[in-house]
Formats: sequence, structure tokens, C-alpha cells
Amino acid sequence: MLKTTAARPQLSNRLLAALPRKDYQRLLPKLEPVDLAFGDVLYQPGDVITHVHFPNNSIISLLSAVTERSTLEVGIVGNEGMAGISIFMGVGVSANKFLVQGAGTAMRMKAESLGSEAGTLTALDRLLRRYSYSLLTQISQSAACNRFHTVNERLARWLLMTHDRSGTDEFQVTQEFMSNMMGVRREGVSKAAGELQRKKLINYSRGVVTILNRPGLEKCACKCYQVIRDSEDSLD
Repeated sequence: MLKTTAARPQLSNRLLAALPRKDYQRLLPKLEPVDLAFGDVLYQPGDVITHVHFPNNSIISLLSAVTERSTLEVGIVGNEGMAGISIFMGVGVSANKFLVQGAGTAMRMKAESLGSEAGTLTALDRLLRRYSYSLLTQISQSAACNRFHTVNERLARWLLMTHDRSGTDEFQVTQEFMSNMMGVRREGVSKAAGELQRKKLINYSRGVVTILNRPGLEKCACKCYQVIRDSEDSLD
């Protein structure tokens, strides 16, 4: 069960922050601050989505089942958007596993409240439409990246996307977790992470990654990262 926070956290979600003040004030009573812990599962495929989540400094991964025991990350949601966009599209059942990749806070809202408010607040409807397009761009570009680019390039892209959403140079992640996110064996992730560490782009120790040289990491990533980043920046 998710923990509600005693104090309302500072609003860092860019989607909510982009709303006109009067619209945000209208939504505020329906937004509940929650703490998300690393590894929390919000929804499994087939679950009814009861709440949508607007991350502040947390990160939520959308995972698709490949086999009974393996998954592949198809999308990442951070402070640029909302987890549960299918509610806005009129679909109330999750097609993916929602897994907390980065601990932090989020603002959650009941699914029925989002549906009714998006139907009456023009600004919210417009922002959710733009975000839907941005998330679709991320998912489609990531699919192409997973098929055509090397593990090293994909890992660099994944670390950059996580870095963008974490708000810190240091974040928790294990090799097993990265393996599940990227759909590759742990040996492949270990080798790729080791090469990035030898180039002094990252430091990886005891399940913690530290970004040491972001410009260098961007040079190692494929062009997919910039395509996704440009799409997200267009939301501002």
C-alpha cells in the first residue's frame, strides 16, 4: 500500500505546473500526495486503474511482459508527465506493469476525477493530448532503439533518461533491475556499465549509479535520446 505524505510536497510535476493557476487550484483538492518506494508495483497488466500519478521526483517504468519471467521497459514517466494516460483515452485497464524505478513523491488523483476534469478544463485536456503524443514518441523511438542499437548505446540512453527525471546525479539501480528494464542478460549490462565506468562517464558501486560526465555520456548514447528529449521539451 502506498504511503500518503503528512505534508504536501513541493510541486515539481511539469504537467501540473503548466496549468493556469485557477485550473490547478480547482484540481488541488483532488490531488493526494503519496510516497513511492523503489520497487513498488502500482499496477499489473489487466488491473483496473483506480488512480493516475503525477510524479514530482519519482520515476515510474512501464513494463511489457515478453515471457512469463521476463519484461521489457517500453516507457518511463517522470516529472514531465502522468502515469495512467490510458484513463484520459477512455481505457480503464492497464496494459502494462507500472513499477517504481526511482523513489520519491507523486501527486495522485482518482481515475474518475481525471476523466471528468479533463472533459471540462480546456487547458488540462490540451496538456494531456500533448503529453500523450510525447509518450507515444518515446515508446515508438525506444522500440526502434531496442531493435537496432547496441547495448552500450541503449544503456547510455536509459541512464540519461533516468538522470533527466531523477533530479540528482546519483540514483539507486541494480544490474538485475537494468537487465529487466532493457531486456538483456545481466552479463551484457555488466559489460556495458563497465565500459562506461572505464571511460569515467559513470561510477557504479553497490547498486548506486553516479553520473560523472553527462556530456560524454550523451556522446555514447544513440540519437534516439535526443529525439525523445526534444519531444519532452516541446511540452514546456
